[in-house]
Amino acid sequence: MMEPIITVRDVTTRFGTNHVHDKLSLTINQGEIYGLLGPSGCGKSTLMREMILLENFESGSITLLGRDINTISAFEAQELRKQWGVLFQSNALFTSLSVAENISIALKEYTSISQKLIDEIVAFKIDIVGLKQSDGKLYPSQLSGGMKKKAALARALAMDPKLLFLDEPTSGLDPISAREFDALIVNLKEMLQLSIIMVSHDLNSIKTTLDRMAVIDHKKIAAEGTLDEVMAVTSPFIQTFFTTYSKHLR
Repeated sequence: MMEPIITVRDVTTRFGTNHVHDKLSLTINQGEIYGLLGPSGCGKSTLMREMILLENFESGSITLLGRDINTISAFEAQELRKQWGVLFQSNALFTSLSVAENISIALKEYTSISQKLIDEIVAFKIDIVGLKQSDGKLYPSQLSGGMKKKAALARALAMDPKLLFLDEPTSGLDPISAREFDALIVNLKEMLQLSIIMVSHDLNSIKTTLDRMAVIDHKKIAAEGTLDEVMAVTSPFIQTFFTTYSKHLR
């Protein structure tokens, strides 16, 4: 059996009067690409932000890499953060820093390795995401949309994380660039032995990249499993959610 790397149990989330999650539960296994799907506003990105300690939830539990994030100390939380990388939808690159400088931030902050080794690591990360070494000298304003995604991905991989979180990774990309990015994610998962959690609206990405997924509806998990398992669920919501895209998914 595959080993769970994240378990979410009965998580309830509220922001004031806005009830986002109601006893939501799911399991993410080690070594898989797992998708968080659902209509806009269903709480996909909120759940991801809870997993990476950027949002608090009202009740329930999230266990990540064997640690219950409700009970860990501030120091333990800081150590845990070093074990994942995040690609935000906006890329969140520092505009005043070059690509290489963006990638090196965590290495300089959290390690004591030499500048020579940092430069070698940065060069390797630039290479594995498909950028040229000369791109490392460029600033975000000089990059295309696809290059920004790759630069932000290289930064997310800087610390050799066990987990990679992707929030709408193909958002804003043209169809060709989006499919190239999907292929890159699958290749990196195999090359680096990553477990990947991806929030997505891109149904082509769902077909080509995800091993399993959870679809959120009305604050709960409406379906969880492989694409075929999810599409076999007979609830009206699931059928409606995928019907528009069924020609692309088959």
